[in-house]
Amino acid sequence: MPAANLTAQVVFATITGNNEAVADLIVEILEDRGVTVKKSEISQTEPEELKDYDLGFLVPYTYDEGSLPDEGLDYYDDLADVDLTDFVYGLAGSGDLFYGDLYCLALDEFDKQFQKTGAKRPYEMVRINLYPGDTDKALLESLVEQTLAQVNQ
Repeated sequence: MPAANLTAQVVFATITGNNEAVADLIVEILEDRGVTVKKSEISQTEPEELKDYDLGFLVPYTYDEGSLPDEGLDYYDDLADVDLTDFVYGLAGSGDLFYGDLYCLALDEFDKQFQKTGAKRPYEMVRINLYPGDTDKALLESLVEQTLAQVNQ
């Protein structure tokens, strides 16, 4: 399926604005490839909505010492109950290297939930220190390209 015929949902959670900036870059990269994109904030989104799209991206933040975003807890809990067999997704997020082993931990937790749904993640999770820069955009382009390639198989 050509990218121009694909649809994607990009769901984000942010406090500082960094993760919305990451989500905006993903949206821009997808739209540059002809994908129709819906961006939504996690507290305003149900995991079931992913079924309406060809692929999805989640951009959560990690709060304090490894906690999931409060506004994303319902999404996290509900995600495990959705059948997303063969759905293709990508994960990216901004964090602060100051937190060491807890850096972007929410990505790992959401990945575990996605795995319970039968969805497929074809590319590594993209972890961004603070605000995304040019190097991060290149990583996000790879994330999008690999995710799109999986949908097209």
